[in-house]
Formats: sequence, C-alpha cells, structure tokens
Amino acid sequence: MDKNLTIHWFRQDLRIADNPSLYFAARQGSVITLYIVDKQQPAMGRASEVWLHYSLKKLNRALKHKLMVCQGEPLQILTDLIKQYPVTHIHWNRCYQPWQIKRDQKIKLQLAKQGVQVKSFNASLLWEPWGVLKKDQRPYRVFTAFYKHAFSKAEIPRKSLACPPDLENYQLPLTTKIDDLNLLPKSNWYRQLISHWQPGERAAQSLLDDFLNSKLYNYKTGRDFPAFDFVSRLSPYLHFGEISPHQIWWETTSLNSSDNSQHFLSELAWREFSYYLLYHYPDIINQNLQPKFDHFPWRQNRSQLLRWQQGQTGIPIIDAGMRELWQTGYMHNRVRMISASFLVKNLRIHWQQGAAWFWDCLFDADLANNTLSWQWVAGCGADAAPYFRIFNPVLQGQKFDPEGDYIYRYVGELSKLPVKYIFAPWEAPAEVLQNAGVVLGESYPKPMVDLKQSRQEALSAYKNLTFEEDKPQ
Repeated sequence: MDKNLTIHWFRQDLRIADNPSLYFAARQGSVITLYIVDKQQPAMGRASEVWLHYSLKKLNRALKHKLMVCQGEPLQILTDLIKQYPVTHIHWNRCYQPWQIKRDQKIKLQLAKQGVQVKSFNASLLWEPWGVLKKDQRPYRVFTAFYKHAFSKAEIPRKSLACPPDLENYQLPLTTKIDDLNLLPKSNWYRQLISHWQPGERAAQSLLDDFLNSKLYNYKTGRDFPAFDFVSRLSPYLHFGEISPHQIWWETTSLNSSDNSQHFLSELAWREFSYYLLYHYPDIINQNLQPKFDHFPWRQNRSQLLRWQQGQTGIPIIDAGMRELWQTGYMHNRVRMISASFLVKNLRIHWQQGAAWFWDCLFDADLANNTLSWQWVAGCGADAAPYFRIFNPVLQGQKFDPEGDYIYRYVGELSKLPVKYIFAPWEAPAEVLQNAGVVLGESYPKPMVDLKQSRQEALSAYKNLTFEEDKPQ
C-alpha cells in the first residue's frame, strides 16, 4: 500500500481536464477519487438526479472504474477513510451555495485536527466572489458594473489545466455502486428526458467545439429564436462541472473577437454574477433582493400553477416552453423569460413556486442562476426589469418564432392551425378552427387569463407597491 494517499472529493466538477483539485492531488502521489451523495444537504431536483447518474457513469469509465461512490455524511465518510488508509491530503474544488460553504468549513476544521492537510481550489468560477468588489469593499448589485470591473480590473481568468499526466488512481474495494445510489426515478419519465442528451465530459467538449465552429457566428441574434439551434446548450454541463468556464472562456477568446463572441462571454459572466450575488447575499434563496417586494400581493392558486406546469395555459408559446421543459429537461432561455413573466405577472403567482418547478425539472438546475433569474423576471432582484415590462407572449411568439416552428414542435394539438393564428388561437375564426380540428376548451385549452386585463392588474399591484414604499414615514 502507498505510504501517502490523497483523496480528491468530486462535487460539482465531474471531469478530469481542467480540474485543479484532481490535477494537484495527482502530483502528491496516488489518489482516491471519491463522490459522496450528501443526504444532509437540500435535495437535488429529479431531473438533476437523472443527469448525475449518467454523468457519474461516464466519469467512472474515464477513471477506469475506480471512482468510489458513497452516500451519507461527508465528514464521517472522510474520517472512516482516513482511519483505514494512509491518507495525508484531501483535495476538493470549492462550492458556493450557503450550506456547502458552512459544511466545508466544518469539515476543514475537523480534518485539520486529525492531522490531514486540506486544500480547496476554484474550478467553477472565472472570478472568486470576494475578488470583485467596489472601492468601499462592498459587492456590486448591477451586472454591468460587476462585469466591467471583473473584465478590466480583476485578475485574468486562469488558463485551463490539462488532464493530470500521471494520475495514479488508487483502487479501493468498491462496496457501493452507482446504481446503488438510486438516483433514477421508478417511473420511465426519465428515459425520454435523457434521450435528448449525452452527459459527460467528452460530450461537453464536443458541444463547445460545435458551437464555436458553426453557431457562434450568429449567436447575438440567433440566441433569441427558440426554433433555431444557435445556442451552446452547455448549461447542464457547466452545472455539473463536466466542463469549466475557464475552458469556455479561453477557447472563445482564442477566436477573433466579435460582437457574437463578446455577447456569449457576457452570458457566461451573468452566470458568474449569479454566483457572486448568492455568495454575498445568501438569503436571496428565500428572500427578495429588493425588500420592498416583501409586501407584493402574490396569489395562491394551485389549479393555475398546475396548468402552467403542465403546459395547459392556452397560450401556445408558453405551453410549448413548459412541454419542452418536461420532455427534455431544458427550456430555451427566451421562452424561460416569457413563461416566467406569465407566471409572476399575469398570474401573480410567487416566483419561488416557479423556481421550485424549474429546480425539479431542469438539467441545468443551478441554484444561483435559477434564483437570480426568477428574481430578475419578477422585478425583485438585481438588474431587475422595470415593473411595467411585462412580456406579451403573443407578440413574443410572433417576433421570435415567426413561422411557429417551435410551437408546432411541442403543441401538436395545433399542428393544422395556420401560422397566422398559431400565436393566439382564440382569435381564429370558427371555420379556421374547425378545419384545423381545434376545439378550444376541449382539444386545446382556452387562455386561462385575459392577457390585457391580467397585465393591467399586475401593473396596478406594482404601482401600489411602489407608492406605499415611497410614502414618507
């Protein structure tokens, strides 16, 4: 047995290339590669568990089937391994959710008492949250200011690391298999879901290469059209760490600079900003970043929430998006904004209920991005859209899905309806509906709310909120 062993604890870094913790662990000597399902932490969504199952399978194969998987309390698992094997170092890459920070601090302290050297690394952010601050050392709350500072004054994102050239993965008796983690649901829902994807590091790199070579040239404009394939679709891979933002950053900047590449990098930076705000304002998971929204008159309407979740709102572009989510574990970003706006503004259902559904259904269910994006749409977060900006889903569909291709793809009930009426079937003449085999209220729902009226009601609620907030005390 080796005299010195280093444990690399995989978390949200399920890759071998550009993995600082694994890279420097390999330089220490033999490495125990470990993944722990921490049951004491908030649960993943169901879709995320499905992705994790397949991602771990790919990672284990890349590690020549030497990945140790466990389920339980990390400190206890690590302590047991230290007692059984000559472990001198433990490495991991940092995570930034509030409970992860608290847990890791506790583990570091306890392991140090046992004489084990613990080292943590940055593998998932271009800039550490504490490294981009105003002159008064306070965090930014506006994205543009954050991005300008990070891009011009902060340290340049580090170059990505190669795969460890001398990785000696120590073979342990693997008492728990990936299948034993029971990450897959009992229903077959996940089979269709995962059929649209190939989890894993190799697939992530292939997607990036394809995007940079054939899609980036039209990204700034094309990214808004859900029927077209001009987005990277890298968000699930970033979420699970199958590719790093450093890899994406440097491979993108190695190309000739253009409006498209700069816009793509700014989207990558928005992800950074979400992590940044979560780090500095950990309560935003459950609280509005702007406190005046604490008194907003949200509605409790379980039946309306359910219709939105099921893609049965009667608004085709929204139903298409919600069905894409359920069928593929993903939703085009433009449609995410439209669907979220409808929930929080037209229905006035709390953004947390929308965030919870996305958390459960999205493969890229990233706590920071999910939370901050929902708060942005609701108007209560950073860089929030003005309260009077309420997406009109009919106009959004006409503008960004002009031929109705995206709607036709997911709303089969309307497949024979002429494109002229696909965005608002309730405006179609009776004869047109009959010829298309559409019976509103039967084969396809009637709109669950009047868009114009619900918009006015939302505006009134927002105005009253602002008026009350601005009253002299």
